[in-house]
Amino acid sequence: MNPVVLVVNSGSSSIKYQLLEPETGTVAASGLVERIGEDDGAVAHRAGDRTVEHRGPIADHKAGLRLVFDMFTETGQDLADVGVRAVGHRVVHGGEVFYEPTLITDDVVAAISALSTLAPLHNPANVTGIESTRELLPGVPQVAVFDTAFFHGLPEAAKTYAIDAELAAAHGIRKYGFHGTSHEYVAGQVARLLDRDPSHIDQIIFHLGNGASASAIRAGHPIDTTMGLTPLEGLVMGTRGGDLDPGILLHLMRTADLDVDGVDRLLNRDSGIKGLSGVNDFRELRRLIDADNASARLAYAVYIHRLRRYLGAYLIALGRVDAITFTAGVGENSPDVRADALADLELFDITVDPALNTAKSRAPRHISPPDARIPVLVVPTNEELAIARSALQVVDSAG
Repeated sequence: MNPVVLVVNSGSSSIKYQLLEPETGTVAASGLVERIGEDDGAVAHRAGDRTVEHRGPIADHKAGLRLVFDMFTETGQDLADVGVRAVGHRVVHGGEVFYEPTLITDDVVAAISALSTLAPLHNPANVTGIESTRELLPGVPQVAVFDTAFFHGLPEAAKTYAIDAELAAAHGIRKYGFHGTSHEYVAGQVARLLDRDPSHIDQIIFHLGNGASASAIRAGHPIDTTMGLTPLEGLVMGTRGGDLDPGILLHLMRTADLDVDGVDRLLNRDSGIKGLSGVNDFRELRRLIDADNASARLAYAVYIHRLRRYLGAYLIALGRVDAITFTAGVGENSPDVRADALADLELFDITVDPALNTAKSRAPRHISPPDARIPVLVVPTNEELAIARSALQVVDSAG
């Protein structure tokens, strides 16, 4: 019987999880805990063709995970009996300390917690999920897989901010990059799709979801990415605006009476597509555009403008490109975004085939013409599978 791994992605008020076989990719169960700490909490647990739901208050992450464990038992998959080989946890920020999947100990938990100054919205929630799962599954090895790890080795020129060097060193200020698990997984899938050695491929990947990032990868190693010290830098996202003149924040603090918490809320929750249009779901944005809503049209135009800016930058940074790939929720499901991001680039040998681009498929695929010099691809990401495989490898190596 193939080993199974439980993957846990603990957010500030939610928990996503999957129970899967790393070797085959088969998902035995999955689910989402939402609105933790609120009266209208919810859990939806799917096991095969069966879905079990819960509605009502969920006090904290431990209570949410207890509900999840009960649902596993209710659907005939008691986690104490199914032979869980490891638990893999997505951790957003590893700082300079963690740059490879790491077996979790008390000291590791303390170090992840200490890095919360770099990711105050993410790492505390990750730690809560880790601590709760360790209590509920004692004796099962647990592994932290870090969002920043893939970008740890960025070139010095790419990861260094032009501020006082001593101050930056004292406070860990550098470009860390995020969505690394997704970028690394997709880069490997691109190599398989093209039937080429990853070390012989130079590629650009656009991970476009509610959070969005791009990477430039040369011979299997990233040379640049859009997110920085935090996930706020770079592309326009659902609720984050990406690149921003920092003088804007100083101006607003002086003239709009914004304090640190107000700036944090503005940048993380009230900017991006939502800040411009009032919605952050791309499907709703498309409905507003179809209804000729001017704010939605502008939000979309700004979004595409930023994608094209980074596409141009990464084309120059790489010098030559063997593939351009779209992944994640928007990247995989919005043909308009893909077509508009790459429109009128025939001079650069970049073309999207309209029929291939709009064809419905969940498989990795080409959306450029068969004779295109630079393949344009859509490759579904699978961060849970990547985390599960990393966790199993760590546990097997540890014996």
